[in-house]
Amino acid sequence: MVAAIVPPYLLARLAAAPPERFAHAAHAARATLAVVREYRPGRTRLRLSIDADGALVAETAPGPDRAISDAENRERLPGRLVRREDDPATSDTAVDEAFDGLGATYDLLWDAFARDGLSGRGDELPATVHYGVDYDNAFWNGERMVFGDGDGEVFTGFTRSLSVIAHELAHGVIDAEGGLDYRGQSGALNESFADVIGALAEQHLRGQTAAEASWLIGEGIFTAAVQGRALRSLAAPGTAYDDDVLGRDPQPAHMRDFVVTDDDNGGVHINSGIPNRAFHLVALTLGGFAWERAGRIWYRTLAARELPTDADFAAFATATVRTAVREYGGQSEEARAVRAAWAEVGVDSDERPVP
Repeated sequence: MVAAIVPPYLLARLAAAPPERFAHAAHAARATLAVVREYRPGRTRLRLSIDADGALVAETAPGPDRAISDAENRERLPGRLVRREDDPATSDTAVDEAFDGLGATYDLLWDAFARDGLSGRGDELPATVHYGVDYDNAFWNGERMVFGDGDGEVFTGFTRSLSVIAHELAHGVIDAEGGLDYRGQSGALNESFADVIGALAEQHLRGQTAAEASWLIGEGIFTAAVQGRALRSLAAPGTAYDDDVLGRDPQPAHMRDFVVTDDDNGGVHINSGIPNRAFHLVALTLGGFAWERAGRIWYRTLAARELPTDADFAAFATATVRTAVREYGGQSEEARAVRAAWAEVGVDSDERPVP
């Protein structure tokens, strides 16, 4: 499984763009689609804070171990190592954006879920930037996160978006927890969980509540020539972009609109809008910081390793309700919110309320 942030249907639309609109980007999209991406199956830090009485609190916590490489616009991995954990910032924007983005995602995983990196064992966080020429994507290849620079007409550099960086790192977390088959509904759940982590990483860095957040994935990676805000919206699937060349965001928000297709590995990027919307509903209902309760339920559902790798939406819904019941109680606000959210998007759960 090679999980990429830009879905193939969007690249295909761009590849067919009229030359008078996006000639360079269309060529870049065709080249991006042609690339074969091969899949290949601690540190501590001192953190200072101020307590309620104004006293300085010093505590040790695990720290990330980042390693950023430069592909130098070739399609060879890993590329030349250019920044390690203790190195200073470079003059390369993409290198430093990747470094900072991986650090912000690590902070979310540790602060919210006490997870030390990809596997939870403090392993290295490897990434490669400047992959290919005008490469219009970012992906996880089973070993590292890889980021293209974009074509400059439609896509800017993919390291510009923390939600993109966190999304790709999250695929590594999913793999480490046993994986979700990258096809059909299990593949859409794979993409959705990565989107959830992408959104939460941005919110955690910015200190945003669920109500304050944009819930966009890939905000800022489109150029001004594109009529769109981002690649996807968890709050309103199907509304992230509407462009005369790229088309309209095809994500459904309800099972009645589920897309049956053989493309995109059975619609993994399209149908992920349904579980994305369910998570957003839970987060908005519970309020506050989404990583504290909604995120905890989703993460613990994955980390429990009770899901089959081919889990469908109903199986995942049942598992999230079960997690909420186990963590907070059968009649808790959290359990009610999870049940209601899945019902709202048309997914049935076999887990019934506890009398």
